[in-house]
Amino acid sequence: MRHLLTPHSHETADKLDSALEASARGMRALWVSLAVLGTTAVVQAAVVALSASVALLGDTVHNAADALTALPLGVAFTLGRRAATRRFTYGYGRAEDLAGIVIVLTIAASGAFAAWAAVGRLLDPQPVRHLPAVALAALIGFAGNEWVARYRIRVGREIGSAALVADGLHARTDGFTSLAVLVGAGGAALGWQLADPLVGLAITAAILLVLRDAAREVFQRVMDAVEPELVDRAEETLRRVEGVRDVGELRLRWIGHRLRAEVAVVVDGEATVRQAHAIAVDAEHALLHAVPRLTAALVHADPAPAPGEADPHRTLAHHAAG
Repeated sequence: MRHLLTPHSHETADKLDSALEASARGMRALWVSLAVLGTTAVVQAAVVALSASVALLGDTVHNAADALTALPLGVAFTLGRRAATRRFTYGYGRAEDLAGIVIVLTIAASGAFAAWAAVGRLLDPQPVRHLPAVALAALIGFAGNEWVARYRIRVGREIGSAALVADGLHARTDGFTSLAVLVGAGGAALGWQLADPLVGLAITAAILLVLRDAAREVFQRVMDAVEPELVDRAEETLRRVEGVRDVGELRLRWIGHRLRAEVAVVVDGEATVRQAHAIAVDAEHALLHAVPRLTAALVHADPAPAPGEADPHRTLAHHAAG
């Protein structure tokens, strides 16, 4: 009822406005989280200089790396706003996937650095100073990272950005590693000198876990994976469109944080070109309302086969992928 009564449009400009709004939300999430994590990293770095805690050093480096991942994502969101060209006919949304790869590499690099620092401290143990300050810095790190993680993941899922979700998972792991630093400070306070480097190794293990999750998320997006539930919803929606007799091949793909669809629908073989086109337009209209973050759908109308009629696509058969 709201759809019938509320003025709306599916013109290209309106679709672009929605996409630009999503990019703007992503940019806002990046700069806010950059400010929070940057402040957290600066506070922790000051404590590292005073305490010589290798566990806190690993956490600080990870926080700083997480803050800096806002830069490639910011570039990606900015590029994503550019209009399509004759060379980049689908636009620049794929820049987000490239940013996701950079984030995965950054997570891997921070994990390698944390491991290197922890192993070095195991081989050359040193006392940790100013333990109360280390504990406070760990708590600050956890609070800042968990807030940023929730914010990034929520916005990333709302706008469909796998890279932003991966960055949120990165921040969440940073929060848990900050708690691990707190445990290490407690062990050091009890006189266990190896607690700090061992916690540094535990932080490395946690980084590897988030690296696995983030890499899987980005890999699936690069390989054009979509949630099967979206495909089911699209098919069910198309079958309810008046004039659609069946649904043929349906493909969905992400381009940045926007979805595009390509689908063949079966219509009455006696329908005129205008009638078949009207059904295709209705089908696209229905998809735009039913599938979240879908900005365009190419709908091809196939005639329902008549008895004894040859396959209308037979001339394309030899081009089919083997």
